[in-house]
Amino acid sequence: MLPYVYQVTKYDPADRDQHGHYIGAEPATSDRGPIEAAYLQAIAAFAEETGVDQLAIREPQIGGFAHFGLEPPVDGYGLADLFPAGLTGFHDGALVPVAASLELVRAMLRDNGAWCRLETEGAFTVHVGWDQYLYIGSNLPCEAALTRTRSLGLFPERLDASPYDFAPDDPLRIQRPADADFWARLHWAVSAYRATFLEETYAANASRWHSLTRDNIEAVRSRLAPRAQLAVWPDLLTDVAAAVAALPDEGLMEVIWEDEDGQITSTVVDETQFEAVTARLASACAAGVIPMYADERQPLFTAVLPDGDGLLRARWQTEPTPSDRDWAFLKTLRRGQVVTGTVTSIASFGVTFVDIGGFTAMINIPELSWRPIDHPSDVVSVGQQITAEVLDVDMVRARVPLSLRAVQDDPWPQVAQRIGQVVTGPVTKIVPFGVFVRIEDREDGFEGLVHASELDESTGGVVEIGDALTVKIIDVDLARRRIALSQTQARTPRHQGDRHS
Repeated sequence: MLPYVYQVTKYDPADRDQHGHYIGAEPATSDRGPIEAAYLQAIAAFAEETGVDQLAIREPQIGGFAHFGLEPPVDGYGLADLFPAGLTGFHDGALVPVAASLELVRAMLRDNGAWCRLETEGAFTVHVGWDQYLYIGSNLPCEAALTRTRSLGLFPERLDASPYDFAPDDPLRIQRPADADFWARLHWAVSAYRATFLEETYAANASRWHSLTRDNIEAVRSRLAPRAQLAVWPDLLTDVAAAVAALPDEGLMEVIWEDEDGQITSTVVDETQFEAVTARLASACAAGVIPMYADERQPLFTAVLPDGDGLLRARWQTEPTPSDRDWAFLKTLRRGQVVTGTVTSIASFGVTFVDIGGFTAMINIPELSWRPIDHPSDVVSVGQQITAEVLDVDMVRARVPLSLRAVQDDPWPQVAQRIGQVVTGPVTKIVPFGVFVRIEDREDGFEGLVHASELDESTGGVVEIGDALTVKIIDVDLARRRIALSQTQARTPRHQGDRHS
Protein backbone atom coordinates (compact mmCIF):
# COMPACT_ATOMS: atom_id res chain seq x y z
CA MET A 1 0.00 0.00 0.00
CA LEU A 2 1.38 3.39 -0.99
CA PRO A 3 1.92 5.97 1.78
CA TYR A 4 0.52 8.96 -0.13
CA VAL A 5 -2.97 8.64 -1.60
CA TYR A 6 -5.08 11.55 -2.80
CA GLN A 7 -8.67 11.83 -3.90
CA VAL A 8 -8.72 14.38 -6.70
CA THR A 9 -12.06 15.85 -7.77
CA LYS A 10 -13.66 18.87 -9.37
CA TYR A 11 -16.02 19.11 -6.39
CA ASP A 12 -15.37 21.98 -3.94
CA PRO A 13 -15.47 20.65 -0.35
CA ALA A 14 -17.40 23.81 0.57
CA ASP A 15 -20.31 22.49 -1.51
CA ARG A 16 -21.09 19.53 0.74
CA ASP A 17 -23.89 19.03 3.25
CA GLN A 18 -23.51 17.88 6.83
CA HIS A 19 -23.39 14.26 5.63
CA GLY A 20 -20.56 14.93 3.20
CA HIS A 21 -22.75 14.70 0.09
CA TYR A 22 -21.92 17.05 -2.75
CA ILE A 23 -24.71 19.52 -3.37
CA GLY A 24 -22.98 21.82 -5.86
CA ALA A 25 -23.70 22.31 -9.54
CA GLU A 26 -20.88 20.23 -11.09
CA PRO A 27 -22.28 17.33 -13.18
CA ALA A 28 -21.25 13.73 -12.50
CA THR A 29 -20.09 13.33 -16.11
CA SER A 30 -17.07 14.60 -17.99
CA ASP A 31 -17.18 18.04 -19.56
CA ARG A 32 -14.90 16.67 -22.31
CA GLY A 33 -13.16 20.03 -22.06
CA PRO A 34 -11.04 22.03 -19.60
CA ILE A 35 -11.97 20.09 -16.45
CA GLU A 36 -11.24 16.76 -18.09
CA ALA A 37 -7.93 18.21 -19.31
CA ALA A 38 -7.18 19.38 -15.76
CA TYR A 39 -7.60 15.83 -14.44
CA LEU A 40 -5.12 14.54 -17.00
CA GLN A 41 -2.62 17.31 -16.29
CA ALA A 42 -2.82 16.54 -12.56
CA ILE A 43 -2.03 12.87 -13.21
CA ALA A 44 0.88 13.86 -15.44
CA ALA A 45 2.24 16.12 -12.69
CA PHE A 46 2.13 13.35 -10.09
CA ALA A 47 3.70 10.85 -12.51
CA GLU A 48 6.52 13.25 -13.35
CA GLU A 49 7.30 13.99 -9.71
CA THR A 50 7.21 10.28 -8.85
CA GLY A 51 9.56 9.56 -11.74
CA VAL A 52 7.16 7.20 -13.55
CA ASP A 53 7.26 6.96 -17.34
CA GLN A 54 4.94 3.99 -17.87
CA LEU A 55 2.16 2.19 -16.03
CA ALA A 56 0.79 -1.34 -16.09
CA ILE A 57 -2.82 -2.14 -16.87
CA ARG A 58 -4.34 -4.19 -14.06
CA GLU A 59 -7.69 -5.99 -13.94
CA PRO A 60 -8.97 -4.67 -17.30
CA GLN A 61 -12.71 -4.76 -17.85
CA ILE A 62 -14.91 -4.09 -20.84
CA GLY A 63 -18.61 -3.33 -20.47
CA GLY A 64 -20.60 -4.78 -17.58
CA PHE A 65 -19.35 -3.48 -14.26
CA ALA A 66 -16.67 -1.48 -16.08
CA HIS A 67 -19.37 0.74 -17.52
CA PHE A 68 -20.83 3.11 -14.93
CA GLY A 69 -23.85 3.67 -17.13
CA LEU A 70 -23.93 7.46 -16.90
CA GLU A 71 -23.09 7.77 -20.59
CA PRO A 72 -23.70 5.34 -23.48
CA PRO A 73 -20.71 3.13 -24.36
CA VAL A 74 -18.93 3.91 -27.61
CA ASP A 75 -17.57 1.68 -30.34
CA GLY A 76 -14.20 0.31 -29.29
CA TYR A 77 -14.86 1.28 -25.65
CA GLY A 78 -12.53 4.26 -26.00
CA LEU A 79 -9.57 2.02 -26.77
CA ALA A 80 -9.38 2.70 -30.51
CA ASP A 81 -5.79 3.21 -31.75
CA LEU A 82 -4.34 2.70 -28.24
CA PHE A 83 -3.42 -0.94 -28.83
CA PRO A 84 -2.03 -2.06 -32.22
CA ALA A 85 -3.17 -5.64 -31.56
CA GLY A 86 -6.73 -4.52 -30.95
CA LEU A 87 -8.74 -5.23 -27.82
CA THR A 88 -6.55 -8.21 -26.90
CA GLY A 89 -3.75 -5.70 -26.24
CA PHE A 90 -5.86 -4.40 -23.36
CA HIS A 91 -4.77 -7.14 -20.98
CA ASP A 92 -3.52 -7.43 -17.44
CA GLY A 93 0.14 -6.47 -17.15
CA ALA A 94 0.34 -4.58 -20.45
CA LEU A 95 2.78 -1.69 -20.04
CA VAL A 96 1.71 1.64 -21.51
CA PRO A 97 3.55 4.99 -21.50
CA VAL A 98 2.13 7.83 -19.45
CA ALA A 99 0.67 9.48 -22.57
CA ALA A 100 -1.35 6.34 -23.40
CA SER A 101 -2.30 5.97 -19.75
CA LEU A 102 -3.80 9.46 -19.85
CA GLU A 103 -5.89 8.43 -22.85
CA LEU A 104 -7.13 5.43 -20.90
CA VAL A 105 -8.08 7.72 -18.03
CA ARG A 106 -9.88 9.97 -20.52
CA ALA A 107 -11.90 6.95 -21.76
CA MET A 108 -12.79 6.05 -18.18
CA LEU A 109 -13.79 9.61 -17.28
CA ARG A 110 -16.05 9.58 -20.34
CA ASP A 111 -17.50 6.24 -19.30
CA ASN A 112 -16.78 4.78 -22.72
CA GLY A 113 -17.12 1.20 -21.46
CA ALA A 114 -13.54 0.18 -20.59
CA TRP A 115 -12.03 0.32 -17.10
CA CYS A 116 -8.81 -0.77 -15.42
CA ARG A 117 -6.42 0.07 -12.64
CA LEU A 118 -3.20 1.78 -13.72
CA GLU A 119 -0.26 0.98 -11.49
CA THR A 120 3.50 0.98 -11.20
CA GLU A 121 4.15 -1.51 -8.45
CA GLY A 122 5.33 0.08 -5.25
CA ALA A 123 5.49 3.57 -6.76
CA PHE A 124 2.36 4.94 -8.40
CA THR A 125 -1.34 4.22 -8.99
CA VAL A 126 -4.25 5.85 -10.80
CA HIS A 127 -7.83 4.70 -10.20
CA VAL A 128 -10.93 6.23 -11.77
CA GLY A 129 -14.13 5.91 -9.76
CA TRP A 130 -17.77 6.84 -9.99
CA ASP A 131 -18.91 10.40 -10.64
CA GLN A 132 -15.53 11.76 -11.77
CA TYR A 133 -13.69 10.80 -8.60
CA LEU A 134 -9.99 10.22 -9.25
CA TYR A 135 -7.52 8.51 -6.89
CA ILE A 136 -3.77 8.98 -7.23
CA GLY A 137 -1.26 7.10 -5.10
CA SER A 138 2.49 7.66 -4.83
CA ASN A 139 5.46 6.58 -2.77
CA LEU A 140 6.41 10.29 -2.54
CA PRO A 141 4.45 13.23 -1.06
CA CYS A 142 4.49 15.06 -4.44
CA GLU A 143 4.08 18.56 -3.00
CA ALA A 144 4.71 20.23 -6.37
CA ALA A 145 2.04 18.04 -8.02
CA LEU A 146 -0.41 18.94 -5.27
CA THR A 147 0.23 22.63 -5.85
CA ARG A 148 -0.19 22.14 -9.59
CA THR A 149 -3.47 20.22 -9.04
CA ARG A 150 -4.90 23.04 -6.95
CA SER A 151 -3.84 25.61 -9.52
CA LEU A 152 -5.82 23.66 -12.14
CA GLY A 153 -8.99 24.23 -10.11
CA LEU A 154 -9.18 20.69 -8.72
CA PHE A 155 -9.41 19.64 -5.07
CA PRO A 156 -6.95 17.02 -3.78
CA GLU A 157 -7.71 15.39 -0.43
CA ARG A 158 -5.33 13.07 1.44
CA LEU A 159 -6.75 9.59 2.15
CA ASP A 160 -5.44 6.47 3.86
CA ALA A 161 -6.12 4.34 0.77
CA SER A 162 -7.94 4.30 -2.54
CA PRO A 163 -11.39 2.68 -2.34
CA TYR A 164 -10.47 1.03 -5.65
CA ASP A 165 -7.42 -0.78 -4.32
CA PHE A 166 -7.51 -4.41 -5.39
CA ALA A 167 -8.99 -6.81 -2.84
CA PRO A 168 -9.22 -10.53 -3.70
CA ASP A 169 -12.57 -12.26 -3.35
CA ASP A 170 -10.96 -14.96 -1.22
CA PRO A 171 -7.49 -14.07 0.11
CA LEU A 172 -6.87 -17.67 1.22
CA ARG A 173 -7.70 -19.31 -2.09
CA ILE A 174 -4.84 -20.49 -4.29
CA GLN A 175 -5.56 -19.80 -7.96
CA ARG A 176 -4.71 -22.58 -10.37
CA PRO A 177 -1.99 -21.50 -12.85
CA ALA A 178 -1.89 -22.66 -16.47
CA ASP A 179 1.40 -24.45 -15.83
CA ALA A 180 2.89 -27.64 -17.25
CA ASP A 181 0.40 -29.77 -15.29
CA PHE A 182 -2.51 -27.77 -16.72
CA TRP A 183 -1.37 -28.21 -20.32
CA ALA A 184 -0.67 -31.90 -19.79
CA ARG A 185 -4.18 -32.31 -18.38
CA LEU A 186 -5.63 -30.38 -21.31
CA HIS A 187 -3.86 -32.67 -23.79
CA TRP A 188 -5.17 -35.67 -21.88
CA ALA A 189 -8.70 -34.27 -21.67
CA VAL A 190 -8.87 -33.53 -25.40
CA SER A 191 -7.79 -37.09 -26.15
CA ALA A 192 -9.90 -38.82 -23.51
CA TYR A 193 -13.02 -36.70 -23.11
CA ARG A 194 -13.23 -34.49 -26.21
CA ALA A 195 -12.84 -31.33 -24.12
CA THR A 196 -12.38 -29.39 -27.32
CA PHE A 197 -13.17 -25.76 -26.54
CA LEU A 198 -10.99 -23.28 -24.72
CA GLU A 199 -12.41 -19.96 -23.55
CA GLU A 200 -9.74 -17.25 -23.31
CA THR A 201 -10.82 -14.24 -21.26
CA TYR A 202 -8.25 -11.48 -21.71
CA ALA A 203 -10.32 -8.79 -19.97
CA ALA A 204 -13.43 -9.08 -17.85
CA ASN A 205 -16.43 -9.51 -20.20
CA ALA A 206 -14.13 -9.97 -23.22
CA SER A 207 -13.39 -13.50 -24.47
CA ARG A 208 -12.20 -15.49 -27.46
CA TRP A 209 -13.10 -19.11 -28.13
CA HIS A 210 -10.76 -21.74 -29.57
CA SER A 211 -11.65 -25.14 -30.98
CA LEU A 212 -9.00 -27.60 -29.80
CA THR A 213 -7.62 -30.77 -31.27
CA ARG A 214 -4.59 -32.82 -30.23
CA ASP A 215 -2.69 -31.24 -33.10
CA ASN A 216 -3.39 -27.54 -32.50
CA ILE A 217 -3.22 -27.10 -28.72
CA GLU A 218 0.29 -25.69 -28.72
CA ALA A 219 -0.47 -23.35 -31.63
CA VAL A 220 -3.50 -21.98 -29.77
CA ARG A 221 -1.42 -21.67 -26.61
CA SER A 222 1.16 -19.51 -28.41
CA ARG A 223 -1.52 -16.98 -29.41
CA LEU A 224 -3.16 -16.46 -26.02
CA ALA A 225 -3.11 -13.00 -24.46
CA PRO A 226 -0.78 -12.68 -21.45
CA ARG A 227 -2.33 -13.42 -18.05
CA ALA A 228 -5.56 -14.59 -19.67
CA GLN A 229 -8.13 -16.52 -17.70
CA LEU A 230 -8.75 -19.94 -19.29
CA ALA A 231 -11.78 -22.22 -19.09
CA VAL A 232 -12.00 -25.65 -20.69
CA TRP A 233 -15.43 -26.71 -21.97
CA PRO A 234 -16.84 -29.87 -23.52
CA ASP A 235 -17.40 -30.01 -27.25
CA LEU A 236 -20.20 -28.02 -28.83
CA LEU A 237 -23.27 -29.96 -29.94
CA THR A 238 -23.35 -30.87 -33.61
CA ASP A 239 -27.10 -31.22 -33.11
CA VAL A 240 -27.79 -27.48 -33.30
CA ALA A 241 -31.51 -28.04 -32.72
CA ALA A 242 -30.69 -29.64 -29.38
CA ALA A 243 -28.53 -26.65 -28.47
CA VAL A 244 -31.41 -24.29 -29.31
CA ALA A 245 -33.75 -26.41 -27.22
CA ALA A 246 -31.39 -25.85 -24.26
CA LEU A 247 -32.25 -22.14 -24.22
CA PRO A 248 -34.31 -21.49 -21.07
CA ASP A 249 -37.51 -19.50 -20.88
CA GLU A 250 -35.60 -16.59 -19.37
CA GLY A 251 -32.21 -15.54 -18.08
CA LEU A 252 -28.88 -14.32 -19.31
CA MET A 253 -27.07 -16.86 -21.51
CA GLU A 254 -23.94 -17.02 -23.65
CA VAL A 255 -24.54 -18.69 -27.00
CA ILE A 256 -21.52 -20.06 -28.89
CA TRP A 257 -21.59 -21.44 -32.41
CA GLU A 258 -19.15 -22.61 -35.07
CA ASP A 259 -19.74 -22.11 -38.78
CA GLU A 260 -18.57 -24.29 -41.66
CA ASP A 261 -15.30 -22.33 -41.93
CA GLY A 262 -14.41 -23.07 -38.30
CA GLN A 263 -15.15 -19.50 -37.20
CA ILE A 264 -16.37 -19.40 -33.61
CA THR A 265 -18.75 -16.67 -32.49
CA SER A 266 -20.25 -15.99 -29.10
CA THR A 267 -22.81 -13.51 -27.87
CA VAL A 268 -24.58 -12.85 -24.58
CA VAL A 269 -28.36 -12.68 -24.87
CA ASP A 270 -31.44 -12.61 -22.68
CA GLU A 271 -34.93 -13.95 -23.34
CA THR A 272 -35.83 -10.95 -25.51
CA GLN A 273 -33.06 -11.90 -27.95
CA PHE A 274 -33.49 -15.69 -28.06
CA GLU A 275 -35.53 -15.64 -31.24
CA ALA A 276 -33.00 -13.48 -33.08
CA VAL A 277 -30.01 -15.61 -32.04
CA THR A 278 -31.89 -18.79 -32.99
CA ALA A 279 -32.18 -17.45 -36.53
CA ARG A 280 -28.42 -16.81 -36.59
CA LEU A 281 -27.79 -20.44 -35.64
CA ALA A 282 -29.57 -21.74 -38.74
CA SER A 283 -26.29 -21.99 -40.67
CA ALA A 284 -24.13 -23.19 -37.74
CA CYS A 285 -22.57 -26.64 -37.78
CA ALA A 286 -22.24 -26.80 -33.96
CA ALA A 287 -23.53 -24.73 -31.06
CA GLY A 288 -23.76 -24.55 -27.29
CA VAL A 289 -25.49 -22.58 -24.56
CA ILE A 290 -23.79 -21.56 -21.30
CA PRO A 291 -25.46 -19.75 -18.37
CA MET A 292 -23.90 -16.44 -17.38
CA TYR A 293 -24.56 -16.90 -13.67
CA ALA A 294 -21.46 -18.06 -11.79
CA ASP A 295 -23.17 -20.86 -9.83
CA GLU A 296 -24.53 -22.36 -13.07
CA ARG A 297 -21.53 -21.73 -15.32
CA GLN A 298 -19.44 -24.86 -14.84
CA PRO A 299 -16.51 -25.51 -17.21
CA LEU A 300 -14.51 -28.70 -16.79
CA PHE A 301 -11.55 -26.86 -15.27
CA THR A 302 -10.01 -23.39 -15.27
CA ALA A 303 -6.66 -21.65 -14.87
CA VAL A 304 -4.89 -18.31 -15.29
CA LEU A 305 -1.78 -17.83 -17.42
CA PRO A 306 1.39 -17.17 -15.41
CA ASP A 307 4.13 -14.86 -16.63
CA GLY A 308 7.14 -16.19 -18.53
CA ASP A 309 9.04 -16.82 -15.29
CA GLY A 310 6.24 -19.08 -14.07
CA LEU A 311 4.88 -16.64 -11.46
CA LEU A 312 1.15 -15.97 -11.39
CA ARG A 313 0.75 -12.19 -11.18
CA ALA A 314 -2.73 -11.79 -12.64
CA ARG A 315 -4.96 -11.05 -9.68
CA TRP A 316 -8.34 -12.30 -10.81
CA GLN A 317 -9.74 -15.54 -9.46
CA THR A 318 -11.70 -18.01 -11.53
CA GLU A 319 -14.89 -19.51 -10.13
CA PRO A 320 -13.60 -22.88 -8.87
CA THR A 321 -15.02 -25.98 -10.55
CA PRO A 322 -15.04 -29.40 -8.85
CA SER A 323 -11.90 -30.23 -10.85
CA ASP A 324 -10.21 -27.03 -9.65
CA ARG A 325 -11.05 -27.87 -6.05
CA ASP A 326 -9.57 -31.34 -6.59
CA TRP A 327 -6.43 -29.68 -7.98
CA ALA A 328 -6.13 -27.43 -4.93
CA PHE A 329 -6.45 -30.44 -2.64
CA LEU A 330 -3.95 -32.52 -4.64
CA LYS A 331 -1.41 -29.69 -4.29
CA THR A 332 -1.46 -30.34 -0.53
CA LEU A 333 -0.52 -34.01 -0.95
CA ARG A 334 2.90 -35.57 -1.44
CA ARG A 335 4.18 -39.05 -2.08
CA GLY A 336 4.75 -40.92 1.18
CA GLN A 337 2.27 -38.78 3.12
CA VAL A 338 -0.02 -40.66 5.54
CA VAL A 339 -3.72 -39.74 5.24
CA THR A 340 -6.95 -40.78 6.93
CA GLY A 341 -10.12 -41.46 4.99
CA THR A 342 -13.37 -43.38 4.82
CA VAL A 343 -14.04 -46.33 2.52
CA THR A 344 -16.92 -45.23 0.26
CA SER A 345 -17.26 -48.20 -2.10
CA ILE A 346 -15.63 -51.37 -3.39
CA ALA A 347 -15.80 -51.86 -7.14
CA SER A 348 -16.68 -55.22 -8.67
CA PHE A 349 -13.20 -55.32 -10.22
CA GLY A 350 -11.61 -55.04 -6.79
CA VAL A 351 -10.58 -51.38 -6.44
CA THR A 352 -11.40 -49.79 -3.09
CA PHE A 353 -12.42 -46.11 -3.14
CA VAL A 354 -11.62 -43.90 -0.18
CA ASP A 355 -12.77 -40.37 0.61
CA ILE A 356 -9.83 -38.27 1.82
CA GLY A 357 -10.91 -34.70 2.50
CA GLY A 358 -13.61 -34.72 -0.15
CA PHE A 359 -11.40 -36.28 -2.83
CA THR A 360 -11.85 -39.89 -3.90
CA ALA A 361 -8.61 -41.86 -3.81
CA MET A 362 -8.24 -45.56 -4.59
CA ILE A 363 -6.50 -48.67 -3.30
CA ASN A 364 -5.74 -51.56 -5.62
CA ILE A 365 -5.98 -55.09 -4.20
CA PRO A 366 -2.20 -55.67 -3.85
CA GLU A 367 -1.93 -52.53 -1.69
CA LEU A 368 -4.58 -53.61 0.81
CA SER A 369 -2.49 -56.20 2.62
CA TRP A 370 0.91 -57.84 2.67
CA ARG A 371 -0.93 -61.14 2.80
CA PRO A 372 -2.82 -62.82 -0.05
CA ILE A 373 -6.52 -61.94 -0.16
CA ASP A 374 -9.36 -62.94 -2.48
CA HIS A 375 -11.42 -59.75 -2.23
CA PRO A 376 -11.04 -56.28 -0.63
CA SER A 377 -13.94 -57.10 1.72
CA ASP A 378 -11.56 -59.54 3.43
CA VAL A 379 -9.69 -56.46 4.71
CA VAL A 380 -11.98 -53.39 4.62
CA SER A 381 -15.67 -52.56 4.61
CA VAL A 382 -17.73 -49.61 3.36
CA GLY A 383 -17.89 -46.88 6.01
CA GLN A 384 -14.68 -47.98 7.71
CA GLN A 385 -12.15 -45.29 8.57
CA ILE A 386 -8.64 -46.22 7.51
CA THR A 387 -5.14 -44.78 7.51
CA ALA A 388 -3.05 -45.22 4.36
CA GLU A 389 0.04 -43.91 2.59
CA VAL A 390 -0.03 -41.84 -0.60
CA LEU A 391 1.81 -43.76 -3.33
CA ASP A 392 1.59 -41.06 -6.00
CA VAL A 393 -0.18 -37.81 -6.91
CA ASP A 394 -1.19 -37.75 -10.58
CA MET A 395 -2.00 -34.11 -11.32
CA VAL A 396 -2.88 -34.86 -14.95
CA ARG A 397 -5.50 -37.55 -14.41
CA ALA A 398 -6.39 -36.34 -10.90
CA ARG A 399 -5.70 -39.74 -9.36
CA VAL A 400 -4.23 -40.67 -5.99
CA PRO A 401 -3.37 -44.33 -5.37
CA LEU A 402 -3.07 -45.28 -1.71
CA SER A 403 -1.48 -48.17 0.12
CA LEU A 404 -2.97 -49.64 3.28
CA ARG A 405 -0.19 -52.18 3.68
CA ALA A 406 2.47 -49.43 3.60
CA VAL A 407 1.42 -48.33 7.10
CA GLN A 408 1.50 -51.90 8.41
CA ASP A 409 4.51 -53.90 9.56
CA ASP A 410 5.97 -55.89 6.69
CA PRO A 411 5.88 -59.58 7.71
CA TRP A 412 8.13 -60.73 4.87
CA PRO A 413 11.44 -60.21 6.72
CA GLN A 414 10.11 -62.61 9.39
CA VAL A 415 9.23 -65.12 6.67
CA ALA A 416 12.78 -64.85 5.34
CA GLN A 417 14.07 -65.88 8.76
CA ARG A 418 12.26 -69.20 8.34
CA ILE A 419 14.48 -70.38 5.47
CA GLY A 420 15.46 -73.98 6.27
CA GLN A 421 12.36 -74.77 8.31
CA VAL A 422 10.22 -77.79 7.47
CA VAL A 423 6.48 -77.22 7.66
CA THR A 424 3.28 -79.05 6.75
CA GLY A 425 0.49 -77.24 4.95
CA PRO A 426 -2.38 -77.73 2.51
CA VAL A 427 -2.06 -77.55 -1.27
CA THR A 428 -3.94 -74.40 -2.38
CA LYS A 429 -3.34 -74.36 -6.15
CA ILE A 430 -2.03 -76.71 -8.83
CA VAL A 431 -0.22 -75.26 -11.85
CA PRO A 432 1.59 -76.93 -14.77
CA PHE A 433 4.99 -76.25 -13.21
CA GLY A 434 4.20 -77.29 -9.63
CA VAL A 435 1.89 -76.73 -6.67
CA PHE A 436 1.38 -73.99 -4.10
CA VAL A 437 1.37 -74.84 -0.41
CA ARG A 438 0.27 -72.58 2.46
CA ILE A 439 3.00 -72.44 5.09
CA GLU A 440 1.00 -70.69 7.86
CA ASP A 441 -1.99 -71.98 9.77
CA ARG A 442 -4.32 -69.09 8.85
CA GLU A 443 -6.67 -68.38 5.95
CA ASP A 444 -4.54 -65.49 4.67
CA GLY A 445 -1.29 -67.36 5.30
CA PHE A 446 1.61 -67.03 2.90
CA GLU A 447 1.93 -69.58 0.13
CA GLY A 448 5.05 -70.95 -1.51
CA LEU A 449 5.69 -72.79 -4.75
CA VAL A 450 6.89 -76.36 -4.82
CA HIS A 451 8.36 -76.63 -8.30
CA ALA A 452 7.60 -79.87 -10.13
CA SER A 453 11.28 -80.79 -9.85
CA GLU A 454 11.05 -80.54 -6.04
CA LEU A 455 8.00 -82.82 -5.66
CA ASP A 456 8.58 -86.22 -4.03
CA GLU A 457 8.47 -88.80 -6.82
CA SER A 458 7.37 -91.44 -4.31
CA THR A 459 3.86 -89.93 -4.41
CA GLY A 460 3.68 -90.70 -8.11
CA GLY A 461 3.17 -87.00 -8.82
CA VAL A 462 -0.49 -87.27 -7.83
CA VAL A 463 -1.38 -84.25 -5.68
CA GLU A 464 -4.79 -82.70 -5.13
CA ILE A 465 -5.93 -79.37 -3.67
CA GLY A 466 -6.31 -79.76 0.06
CA ASP A 467 -3.67 -82.44 0.40
CA ALA A 468 -1.25 -81.83 3.25
CA LEU A 469 2.35 -81.71 2.12
CA THR A 470 5.44 -81.54 4.26
CA VAL A 471 7.87 -79.14 2.64
CA LYS A 472 11.05 -77.24 3.39
CA ILE A 473 11.38 -73.48 2.92
CA ILE A 474 14.43 -73.22 0.67
CA ASP A 475 14.30 -69.54 -0.42
CA VAL A 476 12.44 -66.28 0.19
CA ASP A 477 12.79 -63.63 -2.52
CA LEU A 478 11.99 -60.36 -0.72
CA ALA A 479 12.22 -58.29 -3.91
CA ARG A 480 9.64 -60.33 -5.82
CA ARG A 481 7.74 -61.56 -2.73
CA ARG A 482 8.09 -65.23 -3.63
CA ILE A 483 8.66 -68.31 -1.47
CA ALA A 484 10.35 -71.41 -2.85
CA LEU A 485 9.54 -74.77 -1.22
CA SER A 486 10.85 -78.30 -1.63
CA GLN A 487 9.14 -81.55 -0.77
CA THR A 488 12.18 -83.67 -1.58
CA GLN A 489 14.45 -81.68 0.76
CA ALA A 490 11.92 -82.02 3.58
CA ARG A 491 12.65 -85.73 3.94
CA THR A 492 14.82 -85.30 7.07
CA PRO A 493 14.50 -86.73 10.56
CA ARG A 494 11.83 -84.96 12.60
CA HIS A 495 14.29 -84.06 15.33
CA GLN A 496 16.01 -81.68 12.86
CA GLY A 497 13.18 -79.17 13.08
CA ASP A 498 10.07 -80.64 11.45
CA ARG A 499 7.25 -78.27 12.30
CA HIS A 500 3.59 -77.86 11.39
CA SER A 501 2.35 -74.58 10.09
